[in-house]
Amino acid sequence: MNKAGVRVRLAIDAMSGDRGPGVAAAAALRALRAYPGLELVLVGDEAALSGALHQADDRQAERLRVHHTSQVVTMDEPVRQALRSKRDSSMRVAIDLVKSGEVAACVSAGNTGALMATARYVLKGLEGVDRPAICTAVPTRQGRTYMLDLGANADCTAGHLVQFAAMGAALAAAVGGVSSPSIGLLNIGSEQIKGSERVKKAARVLEASRLNYVGYVEGHDIGSGRVDVVVTDGFTGNVALKTMEGTARLIATILREEFTRNLVTRAEGLIAWPTLQRVHRRLDPQRYNGASFLGLRGIVVKSHGSADEVGFATAIRAAMIEVEQAVPERINCLLAEALSGGLAA
Repeated sequence: MNKAGVRVRLAIDAMSGDRGPGVAAAAALRALRAYPGLELVLVGDEAALSGALHQADDRQAERLRVHHTSQVVTMDEPVRQALRSKRDSSMRVAIDLVKSGEVAACVSAGNTGALMATARYVLKGLEGVDRPAICTAVPTRQGRTYMLDLGANADCTAGHLVQFAAMGAALAAAVGGVSSPSIGLLNIGSEQIKGSERVKKAARVLEASRLNYVGYVEGHDIGSGRVDVVVTDGFTGNVALKTMEGTARLIATILREEFTRNLVTRAEGLIAWPTLQRVHRRLDPQRYNGASFLGLRGIVVKSHGSADEVGFATAIRAAMIEVEQAVPERINCLLAEALSGGLAA
């Protein structure tokens, strides 16, 4: 059990992701082994899951059950179709369980657009939050930085950016253990004259707020660890995140090609192997898997669709921590406190 002696029960959208229910089931068993205070409800096709769960021991089995559903939201499913005709999908039912209070949070590796739309429809937004945002941790020289929005809101007002800042700070404090998280607005330059009027307006509000706003940051600052929270609109954030992911894959590919070019480079690769392994551990995306849907009246964590067993288990762990740290309640309090002077953007 956790420190408070209370079990944490989560719903897993077991039919989600690119790799099928086998990965979700394996990740569930891994998480149950690691966290004795965890209980899981695997939502999905019972027949498809039963075979993957045969390795569960008695201690795991008593903290695990399957909630059968008859439908699946595919990775390319139109959002409207998922909402209107997939009410018995593993995704929808997992979120319904959060709404009813049967579980404390939901973890899904499914279609991001459908997941966000369903979560907003079922759970609704927190008071004072106009639009939920997607936030995740990215690796930096100093450890990690929380970045949002990452695709939920392509067009944002200054007010939305201010709300994102408060939500990101709440997550960094609760999950990252950062005291008074520093916040930066992503911009095309650090000078005050740079950027759109929307970004400048958000900056003025943040400067007058009680949040630890430190100013503008540029793209190269994201990986430096200069700030704990990077705030931007969903269009820019999604492009920046996928650019970082693509660059990391490019570097890995080039290194692999160079170290396998001939016998000499293979020998060099063997010598460098321990260092390369350490670099991989620091940058491994599976260690950072689990994007939080912030601003909802409930906790929803999105695993990457291609996550393996380890990565999916990492997302489960992220949901556990958010439950234990009462992230939605923290967001409510921080929004009220940070903007208590009646400031608005």
